[in-house]
Amino acid sequence: MAIITLTTDFGEKDHFVGAIKGAIYTELEDVKIVDISHAISPFNVSEAAYIIQNAYASFPKGSIHVIGIDSELNAENKHIAVKLDDHYFICANNGIMSMICNEIAPQKIVEINIHDKLDTNFPVLDVFVRVACHIARGGTLEVIGKVITHIKPIKNLIPFVNDDQSQIIGSIIYIDNYGNVITNIRKKFFEQIQKGRSFEISARNYKFKIIYKRYSDIVNFEIPEEQRQDEGRGLVVFNSSNYLEIAIYKSDLATVGSASSLMGLQMRDTVTVNFFK
Repeated sequence: MAIITLTTDFGEKDHFVGAIKGAIYTELEDVKIVDISHAISPFNVSEAAYIIQNAYASFPKGSIHVIGIDSELNAENKHIAVKLDDHYFICANNGIMSMICNEIAPQKIVEINIHDKLDTNFPVLDVFVRVACHIARGGTLEVIGKVITHIKPIKNLIPFVNDDQSQIIGSIIYIDNYGNVITNIRKKFFEQIQKGRSFEISARNYKFKIIYKRYSDIVNFEIPEEQRQDEGRGLVVFNSSNYLEIAIYKSDLATVGSASSLMGLQMRDTVTVNFFK
């Protein structure tokens, strides 16, 4: 049974997601549809890229991932289908795939060219569904598009490093459900530049000199629980996806707050790492 996943910024209120699922089932009754997320911030390509990158590998090889973010067709926003890591991705060529392709080289990329056969102003429903079902039936990418070799990059995907490699300047690419702030600085990249040196991480007026392995490592469990004041403390970890993350221990937007709300950190804000000899 083919698996088709859906990731969009359509939300849950409107009819869009239901219509897409209905169209898929109309073409293929024997298919499994999985929602990854429909709560992407509107038109937020980097947010979608982060979520897709960290979700797709948990699915079986051959899964088909439909990504409906900023998908209106125009001269600067073509549609593509990508085979990568034995998965298929269908989306606009707006940078969404560049985060994944930065880590793994695509096996094939085609620019979708079946639009002249379809009358549509809702491409995710009419074009992406058609392509996904074609692939699910065993169809090849060349039938629905022309082979290309490059995709559009996301700006500022890779952090800046100064000439003497004493500083990394990264940026915030995602804020999760807990208000934790995720940067574009990956663990492997950090360690390559660090070379064992001490460091200081700066975000607005907040500074950190320790990166914890786990959130709870900030807790001194030798102190009785009723005497601790750990909730609401800021910390830095490499998260489960190995991205540098600034967090608040046991953050709660309704009570103690979050890294985003308490520190005033927002998407695209700068996070700087300074290294010392």
